[in-house]
Amino acid sequence: MISRILAIGLAVLAGAAAATAAGAAVPVSDAAHGTRSYDDYEKPQACATCHDDLFQQWKQSMMSQAYTHHWDEIEYFELAVPHAERDEKVAGVKAGCNGCHAPTAFLAGDTPPPRPEAGSRANESVHCDHCHTVTGFEGDVPFNFNWITDPGRRKQGPKPGVTSPHHDTVENPFLRTGDFCGTCHNEMSPYGVWVKSTHLEWKDGPYYAQGVQCQDCHMPRAEGVSARMGQPGPVAQHLFHGAHDHGKLNGAIELRMNPLERELELDDTAVIKVQLFNGKCGHKVPSGSVEDRLLWLEVTATDSAGRAWRLPVDRKGFEGEEYTIAADVLAYQDMGDARGLEGFAGVQRDGIASGNRIFRMPYFDPQGRMTMQQWNTASLGVDYRIGPRETKVETFTWELPAEVAPGRVTFRAVLNYQLLMAPVAEYLKVPAEEAAPHVINVAETWVEVY
Repeated sequence: MISRILAIGLAVLAGAAAATAAGAAVPVSDAAHGTRSYDDYEKPQACATCHDDLFQQWKQSMMSQAYTHHWDEIEYFELAVPHAERDEKVAGVKAGCNGCHAPTAFLAGDTPPPRPEAGSRANESVHCDHCHTVTGFEGDVPFNFNWITDPGRRKQGPKPGVTSPHHDTVENPFLRTGDFCGTCHNEMSPYGVWVKSTHLEWKDGPYYAQGVQCQDCHMPRAEGVSARMGQPGPVAQHLFHGAHDHGKLNGAIELRMNPLERELELDDTAVIKVQLFNGKCGHKVPSGSVEDRLLWLEVTATDSAGRAWRLPVDRKGFEGEEYTIAADVLAYQDMGDARGLEGFAGVQRDGIASGNRIFRMPYFDPQGRMTMQQWNTASLGVDYRIGPRETKVETFTWELPAEVAPGRVTFRAVLNYQLLMAPVAEYLKVPAEEAAPHVINVAETWVEVY
């Protein structure tokens, strides 16, 4: 998958250069910066007068918080902006981050925008009139906000024959495709590395081949009306459930486990297999901000007397495996580069118990250090995430300790998820809920010890 993505990346860069040479009719991506004004786009509250239900759904979603969300604010203002001012290679992120997080501010050239507490129009984040004035994208691959926007009275919609007293409406099949989502859910770093590839993962997987689009899972349809005066029918819900939604996370990965032998003697060795199946997600897990996410498996054993032990995962021996097993090591030293701190030692890489299996793809900065700053990513490590309809099997080999009590020993596997590694959150003073562990799934099995 990585080699395929890198190949696409080279083609995209070549295509972008050709488009620049030929001259694009409508500026897109970085070239669109400062080409519009705030007045070109309606405020979300104007849409709420007719689309009240959809407005409230959007208001609850992360789309409405793409600029104001606490971690995004901290990452942008305390890492990305100062880094852009210190390093010419990543200077474009000062404006470019807003292309997906606050697109109207980006188009208006209002970058960096005022902090969220100022209440500016940047706080509209990814709002109604932005998405419904996008007509398509430029190039062969959607990425880095290469959408084409055409603001005005005419709104783009997924349905034919829709009329409105407030605006004109045109059916645009593009809004029903995953490519629409890919314009922001694919991202290439200034070093030419795909640091977000959720759309590419979906397109390389089984669901795209079956015609299942991103919207089918993240904007499920339900009977209703899209506007007060609308006709009843299937309506795409605008809650955009994703990584911040517990209902979407719960059970995203199925968990099963079993022993190789059910009955053991006191001096035996227990071998436990854990199967993890991605039967729900059309992309890899974790996806999106992979540099921030932590998905890990913890297995414990509890004997009949209530004594408990934590089991380290067996190593498989693949290249780069050290990044997929929790350890007491430091990382993310380039946060010091971003903040102008010489000799910054970094923070704990994982912040969880050593020996747990982590499902991740490490990102590396130009000096080869592990980074969580996607804009500073020059290379990628082993991709040990769980792909769509993929099953990973982890083995835990445990020599029964001398103090284990005879009787039933219960093994419990817990798959945990964090939006952000706790040591990074603590260092940057990110609100605690961003790093709070969430249990994705649990499984149990047992052996009898004689």
